[in-house]
Amino acid sequence: MAGVIAAAEPDILVLSGIDHDADLCTLSALADAVAEAGHEMPHHFALASNAGLTTGLDLDGDNRLGTPRDAQGYGRFAGAGGLAVLSRWPADRTGVVDFSTLLWSDLPGADPPPWPDPAVERVQRLSSTAHWVVPVALPAGPRLHLLTFRATPPVFDGPEDRNGRRNHDEIALWLRYLDGALEAPPPDSPFVILGGANLDPRDGEGRRGALAALLADPRVQDTEPASQGGAVAALRDGGVNSGHRSPPRLDTVDWSDEGGPGNLRVDYVLPSVDLAVADSGVLWPKSGGLARLSARASRHRLVWVDVGY
Repeated sequence: MAGVIAAAEPDILVLSGIDHDADLCTLSALADAVAEAGHEMPHHFALASNAGLTTGLDLDGDNRLGTPRDAQGYGRFAGAGGLAVLSRWPADRTGVVDFSTLLWSDLPGADPPPWPDPAVERVQRLSSTAHWVVPVALPAGPRLHLLTFRATPPVFDGPEDRNGRRNHDEIALWLRYLDGALEAPPPDSPFVILGGANLDPRDGEGRRGALAALLADPRVQDTEPASQGGAVAALRDGGVNSGHRSPPRLDTVDWSDEGGPGNLRVDYVLPSVDLAVADSGVLWPKSGGLARLSARASRHRLVWVDVGY
């Protein structure tokens, strides 16, 4: 992982799926490893997430308590698979907005499933991991607001489509935020929406309405970051990939092709329209040492966008 990050040389990086601990020891150790690999990112930011956070209720209606699916977000322990930010520049911690405690039922236009117990509605949060707005103080110009999140996969549920509905509404939160429909006002300076939506615009399972609206929203730019490696991998892997409709060069994850959804575009970096985009891509080489290193580091590939004022 550290070698992949160092090769990309990002100024700001959002990590998803990294376990959270109170003293950020894991994040600090990763930052040290990245520095040893040749790229300094001295500033770290992370808050506790909803993943693995116990509720004491039977959220999934299986008549058992304390299972990973009974947590606010799926997780075998508190902090499992959280979010974190590494940066060359400091976050303005006084300006951070954390939507992670927002109840699902309190999101305007929310579409939750029928609850197995009325008590669930009073405690079930929308964020399966987290939704943060993190202002970063750049060397010049206004602050850059990171709107970061990681949505639940829209699968692993039943006919009630609990996860499909939640995935949709986790993405929709950013639309409501930009509309000014939430308690915190939208950012007054440039922003980037970035994170794991766990949803492809055309392929795999899921409710695509909110994602389609976000990608088409005139307040953001979808530069469609691409790679040659993604196209090569889809052709090589075959299986379900052969029936996909989205261009494989846009894929950001290499999931199972037999019995799984295959390679999909599920990770996004969407700058606001007042940012000038110089270039973008997915770090997915066709072959070579970095390709092998990326494959070992994660099924997901690093998505990058080069922006300026």
